[in-house]
Amino acid sequence: MIAYLNGKLSYKSPAMVHIDVQGVGYEVQISLNTYSRIQGSESCKLLTYLHIKEDAHTLYGFADDAERQMFLLLISVSGIGANTARMMLSSLQPEDIQRAIAMENEKMLESIKGIGAKTAKRVILELKDKVKKQKDIGNQISVTPNNTIQEDALNALVTLGIARNVAEQAINKVLKAEPLLLDLEALIKKSLKGL
Repeated sequence: MIAYLNGKLSYKSPAMVHIDVQGVGYEVQISLNTYSRIQGSESCKLLTYLHIKEDAHTLYGFADDAERQMFLLLISVSGIGANTARMMLSSLQPEDIQRAIAMENEKMLESIKGIGAKTAKRVILELKDKVKKQKDIGNQISVTPNNTIQEDALNALVTLGIARNVAEQAINKVLKAEPLLLDLEALIKKSLKGL
């Protein structure tokens, strides 16, 4: 198993890169999420997963461990292959997928190209318990005092008529900037300013 590659980027596209590691070129499939993180770089370190099938050995690369862990969870679902998992990670951030699964938000998963209602339900059914156990893939859903404040703020913003996914993004942005924020009213106000 190849755990990671660290080298020069000799070729870059939104779906694939070639990494030169001491004279050996590796072709690595990537998501748009990873591409956006390495776009301005001439060299990079990508965490990897080697997917072996009868007819191909394909290397997938990830900018961080949260994305790789979500990829591994997604391909464990029956009917979700490596390319579908990569498409999901190109459409949503790992923490957004985690949140959609934990909150059983089928519509968010269905917004991804190639994911229908049945697949979204299967992903939620098979991964809900795993996602709750893995409480910090993206440090978003965890059993901390912030979690109830986060939920209360989300409910308040949704009640004000803001779309749930937009409200979640605004709240998460504020909590990333101020992880120790414990005042519900301040969280709601700062989230509204960020919209």
